[in-house]
Amino acid sequence: MIWPENSTDLDPREYPAIYATIARAVAAINRPVLVGALLENPLRNTGQLWLPRRGPVAIYVKRQLVPFGEYIPFRSLLARITPLVNLQPVNFTPGHRAVVFRQGAIRLGDVICYEVGFDGLVRSEVTAGANLLAVQSNDATFEVDGQSGESAQQVAMARIDAITSDRAIVYTSTTGESAIIAPDGAVLARTGLWQRAVLDARVPLRSGTTLADRLAGWPEGVLTALAILALAWAVARAVAGTRRGTPGTR
Repeated sequence: MIWPENSTDLDPREYPAIYATIARAVAAINRPVLVGALLENPLRNTGQLWLPRRGPVAIYVKRQLVPFGEYIPFRSLLARITPLVNLQPVNFTPGHRAVVFRQGAIRLGDVICYEVGFDGLVRSEVTAGANLLAVQSNDATFEVDGQSGESAQQVAMARIDAITSDRAIVYTSTTGESAIIAPDGAVLARTGLWQRAVLDARVPLRSGTTLADRLAGWPEGVLTALAILALAWAVARAVAGTRRGTPGTR
């Protein structure tokens, strides 16, 4: 069972009532549950694996934090200009490694919300051994006044990640759109926005790496380098042409 990002904004270790509530839910279904949890000391955004009768046993810590959302860049400088930095008084602490949760035949790799847009983070979970991927998300901040772009965009990103990694992906959000995505990018199950639901689908557990994962960022790097060289060549030709066209002086 996979719950969304920020399923609890209170650290279960610091709040016994929260701990007991999650423990009862896990015991009720008698299955492992990946809980989106904020943990304190230091402040971290995590996916926390809970097991029946054992509680939390492992965590993945979000690595790619959202600027001005989970941390304030140049905080000391900006504090001299605006008091708005106090809206996020404490920077989150990022994680530094891929984590694969192992339960039976499942090797679950997790990324959190914003991280779905970073190919290298998703790839790192695959190369660490994941045969199934999860994306835990909370788009509540972005789904206001009837807007829906953020959720639809992240589901689309998850579909691309499924294809490039040849892995099924479970995308779960506090506000929807939640989805279960097959390795070919097909959506097997999906909720609408602000729709409470339980999604259930059978998905394959895939191993091996795709050409996209093996090549990693090399194609993008090569294309970027070629574009820069082409631009430099065009600029050089333009400058040379201008010089040839400049009348001589006597």
